Amino acid sequence: MSSSIRVEYAHERKIRTRNKVFYRVAHWPIWIWVFFLAPGPLTFDLFAHGPNSRNFWWLMIVVLGTGAAGLFGQLPGVEPRPYILRFCEDKPNPLYRRICYTFAWNALLNFAMLNLIGLLAATATGTWYFQPIYAYGYFPILLLILTLGLSGVLPRVKASTKGEGTERRYFYGAVWTISSAQSLVFLVWKAFRRHIGLGATELAVYAAVLCVFGLAASRGLLPRTRPILPGELMVAD
Repeated sequence: MSSSIRVEYAHERKIRTRNKVFYRVAHWPIWIWVFFLAPGPLTFDLFAHGPNSRNFWWLMIVVLGTGAAGLFGQLPGVEPRPYILRFCEDKPNPLYRRICYTFAWNALLNFAMLNLIGLLAATATGTWYFQPIYAYGYFPILLLILTLGLSGVLPRVKASTKGEGTERRYFYGAVWTISSAQSLVFLVWKAFRRHIGLGATELAVYAAVLCVFGLAASRGLLPRTRPILPGELMVAD
């Protein structure tokens, strides 16, 4: 491990054998958001034109579905007790974790790639093509990510939890990087969307945030982005 990357040691962290009710409830909205984003073109319409009845009914389905899964401890972080205690342990990765993290990767990577393509197109042509980009590009990427998830290629989606100590940092690094970049670009768009040449400005902001946060995550400077070296009993969120 490079000395420039901050690390954590499992035996130095507090052991938690049960999840408190507040902790479990606090994780539920995360998975509501992950699965609510799953139909990408519907999500695009929400941000572009505001909410409609389809958004409402899909949200109700997601709330009920994730709520039922949470009651039975079938959502990461919503379990009565942590599943992973040893980061070096070769332990089967439960199906519900593999499904949830696959869709979480989709919520991150799919939107990040389509937004990047849309900004590149807008910068090159001066025309916004986001609607057709989402209409024709979202589901092929979703299919690819689901295939990678089923194949156990993505971090935290593999058949074993043995690499959790490093895989979690890739996931949270992506969360910090992509969420920050897209949130800031959205704010820029809302504030200056009538200005000419906004595509190039948004692209520059998007690329800069991706680079800065990506570098910070790779160095372990952001929460939950430090590799955890195996050792004593320890909990993974």
